Amino acid sequence: MSYLNVEIKARCDDPLFIRNYLLSNGAEFKGVDEQTDTYFNVSNGRLKLREGKIENNLIYYERTNQAGPKNSQFNLIKVEDAAGLKDVLEKSIGVKVVVKKKREIYYIKNVKFHIDEVPGLGSFVEIEAGNMLADLSQEQLKQQCDFYLKEFGINENDLIEVSYSDMLLEKIT
Repeated sequence: MSYLNVEIKARCDDPLFIRNYLLSNGAEFKGVDEQTDTYFNVSNGRLKLREGKIENNLIYYERTNQAGPKNSQFNLIKVEDAAGLKDVLEKSIGVKVVVKKKREIYYIKNVKFHIDEVPGLGSFVEIEAGNMLADLSQEQLKQQCDFYLKEFGINENDLIEVSYSDMLLEKIT
């Protein structure tokens, strides 16, 4: 089944502020996950295998690169044998790039928040307003993103257009 997220990614100079805001506003803390996202070579969209202690999923998504709230259509499959699946995908279609990160995961209703530390890239916050847990329109999801952008005091110049994988690939080349 395909779902819709309206999401933002931004540089975060003050993760403590974001963490305190979330906790003081009733966010449910899911934990800290050390995640490895392996991106595979595909002809359209993005395919990644996420391996962590909290989240283990195969995720296919299509998203435009733009600053600010952007739509992401995605399919997510929970994975029991990540190592086996990774081996098959590596052999069959090849690895594009690997992203490692430490991720704090929070929820307020249908909005998921990440505070990420990505080695070589820095600290980031992500806001994902999604219709996976609530029947909301694209406009309602965007309004939720806009609300938290203001609450967190995120400036336009802090917004990131691309994924961590793109940022790492750019550093390599």
